[in-house]
Amino acid sequence: MTISAHDPRLDLTLERVIRASPSSIWRAWTEPELLARWWVPAPTQARVDHLVVKAGGAFVTSMREPGGEYLPHTDGIFLVVETGKRLIFTNVIDSRLRPARPEPVAMTAEIVLDEHPDGTDYRVIVRHGDPAARNRHEHLGFFDGWGSVTSALAELVEAGSATRA
Repeated sequence: MTISAHDPRLDLTLERVIRASPSSIWRAWTEPELLARWWVPAPTQARVDHLVVKAGGAFVTSMREPGGEYLPHTDGIFLVVETGKRLIFTNVIDSRLRPARPEPVAMTAEIVLDEHPDGTDYRVIVRHGDPAARNRHEHLGFFDGWGSVTSALAELVEAGSATRA
């Protein structure tokens, strides 16, 4: 499945070089204990409730403020899984394969990992159904939120925590 190039009217993007191998980043995305370490901005904590990394597989997480109760965070499915290279997930279909109305915004996210001389070219494209949803997501703090978790991901894998010994 090939996805068209991003549309700046509908999509938000983030790109950076992470000084770690694509396989290390892949592990951080697909192993629950690693994903929980970076998936939400600190000091909020994440819990991975269900992670089935295959097309149609569940992607369910919860989050909590330190000392608080876990609350729902992500409930979606993977649409595309190309091992070691690309993940596409959405929250418009929930983990029970039911249509959803996610708050605060419906989206489909594509994560692309490409080799780079300094490690991995890490790209995120978050697609929205209309310009209003895209703009709402940006105003809610897309760049701060996704930027901070991408930094946490980079810190984790660059430190070697997601590298097989």
